[in-house]
Amino acid sequence: MTLDAVRGAAPPVPDHRRRRAMTPLMSACAVLVVAMVAAINLAVPKLTLSSLHPSSTGLLWIVDAYVLVFGCLLIPAGALGDRYGRKGALLAGLGLFAAGCLASAAAPNVPVLLAGRLLTGLAAALIMPATLSLLLQVTEPARRPHAIATWTAATGIAGAVGNVAGGAVLQWLPWQALFLSAVPVALALAALVAAVAPRGERHPAALDLPGAALLTGSLFALLFGIIEGPERGWSDAVVLAGFGGAAVLLAVFVAHGLRARHPLLDPRLFADRRLAAGVAGVAVAFFGLFALFFVNAQYLQYAKGFSPVVTGLAILPLVAGMFVVSRRSVALGARFGTRRVVVAGLLGLAAGLGLLSLTDAATPYPLYAACLVVLSVGMGLCVPSLSIAIMGALPPSRAGLGSGLNGAAREIGSALGVAVLGTVLTSRFAAGLPPAEARRAHAPGQVLAAAHGATAHRTAVTAFTHAATAGFAVVAAVVLVLSLLVAAGLGRPSANRAPE
Repeated sequence: MTLDAVRGAAPPVPDHRRRRAMTPLMSACAVLVVAMVAAINLAVPKLTLSSLHPSSTGLLWIVDAYVLVFGCLLIPAGALGDRYGRKGALLAGLGLFAAGCLASAAAPNVPVLLAGRLLTGLAAALIMPATLSLLLQVTEPARRPHAIATWTAATGIAGAVGNVAGGAVLQWLPWQALFLSAVPVALALAALVAAVAPRGERHPAALDLPGAALLTGSLFALLFGIIEGPERGWSDAVVLAGFGGAAVLLAVFVAHGLRARHPLLDPRLFADRRLAAGVAGVAVAFFGLFALFFVNAQYLQYAKGFSPVVTGLAILPLVAGMFVVSRRSVALGARFGTRRVVVAGLLGLAAGLGLLSLTDAATPYPLYAACLVVLSVGMGLCVPSLSIAIMGALPPSRAGLGSGLNGAAREIGSALGVAVLGTVLTSRFAAGLPPAEARRAHAPGQVLAAAHGATAHRTAVTAFTHAATAGFAVVAAVVLVLSLLVAAGLGRPSANRAPE
């Protein structure tokens, strides 16, 4: 695949010091919003035992509310930045992010916490596409592929940053501190953006609010069915209505996109098989990664007995693989071909998840860490090349749409990964408990806290680890199957593009 579309964007701002500062600054903004996706998973044990008393499904919604709004609104938020100014969108997003975190920290119950998470997700959607668009604006054409790879590496590493920083905060402070600690970071980044970032270019862009509402509604309905299924029963009318509503709303969304004069996301874009494969590949990669993040913190604290800070540090092997390998992914793609690098990465991700499905409470941490390294190498190989495929398939004037597609795929994949693994965890955990405990449908942390005596505690830990490894096996199988479909898409030239 050529990178002409990436290299051919408008001339960068000629301030060399500003240009050098923009890469770390835009990457830091991206790290903040993605790190919050991972950090909340580390807080699950404390949230479980807090005065909020969330159920297993409530915990899944607390994790996924932010991610889903983030992912679904990335495309309209990218178009908003294209139309009215990317710097303004970024500053507004950072301000709303701080406000959403304050609301979450002050929440007296689960519904208020969910409202704060939804607001923070909206803010994240404003931040993410603006960071990449502004970065491309000030980067020399020849350096744009490297800038995309660096920014993409930052988004991958952000999950590990969220685990480490979140562990440090939660080691000694309550769960509310996780949200409060993000407030000064967001405000400091806003001050730097105001001082350093140039005024963003403006381009005509459609604000298809009906399309955004249809997409968001369809995905909320799908997640509702997945998350509520274990507790209500898969044949429950409400659960079936969720799946049916998702199918109907998605069909209406596609029909709207085909008929609208200026659709926010024209389904015909996906006639470009490489664009479609790039979007699907990013979603698959983050489906696997954030499924891991959801269960990792619970596994290390419940099964291994790690403290929050040690749990956060225990994820560091992911940093090494993603950071080192992702910086070489573009060069490897140029040498061996994008398709080979992407397929190798996705297969490595599936292999890492498959190896994790063989672990249990007695697995030594070094062996567990080796599984994380395999997974991280796979992520580092595939994600930068997939992101460049998305950005390179669109004209420079649609950079906001391109980064929005990239981010939406990432966050929607993450939300689905959390929902699928969480659903398997909930159902299999209940099946591994004595009937009396299973009927109570507690979250794992509540069951473990209520377990009196070594035998009861050991039974609960065993039930949890068996449920977690079953979840890893399911997610690994999904990644494996979908990676083959992505490979097929990358291997077939589009009707309107020349073969690679």
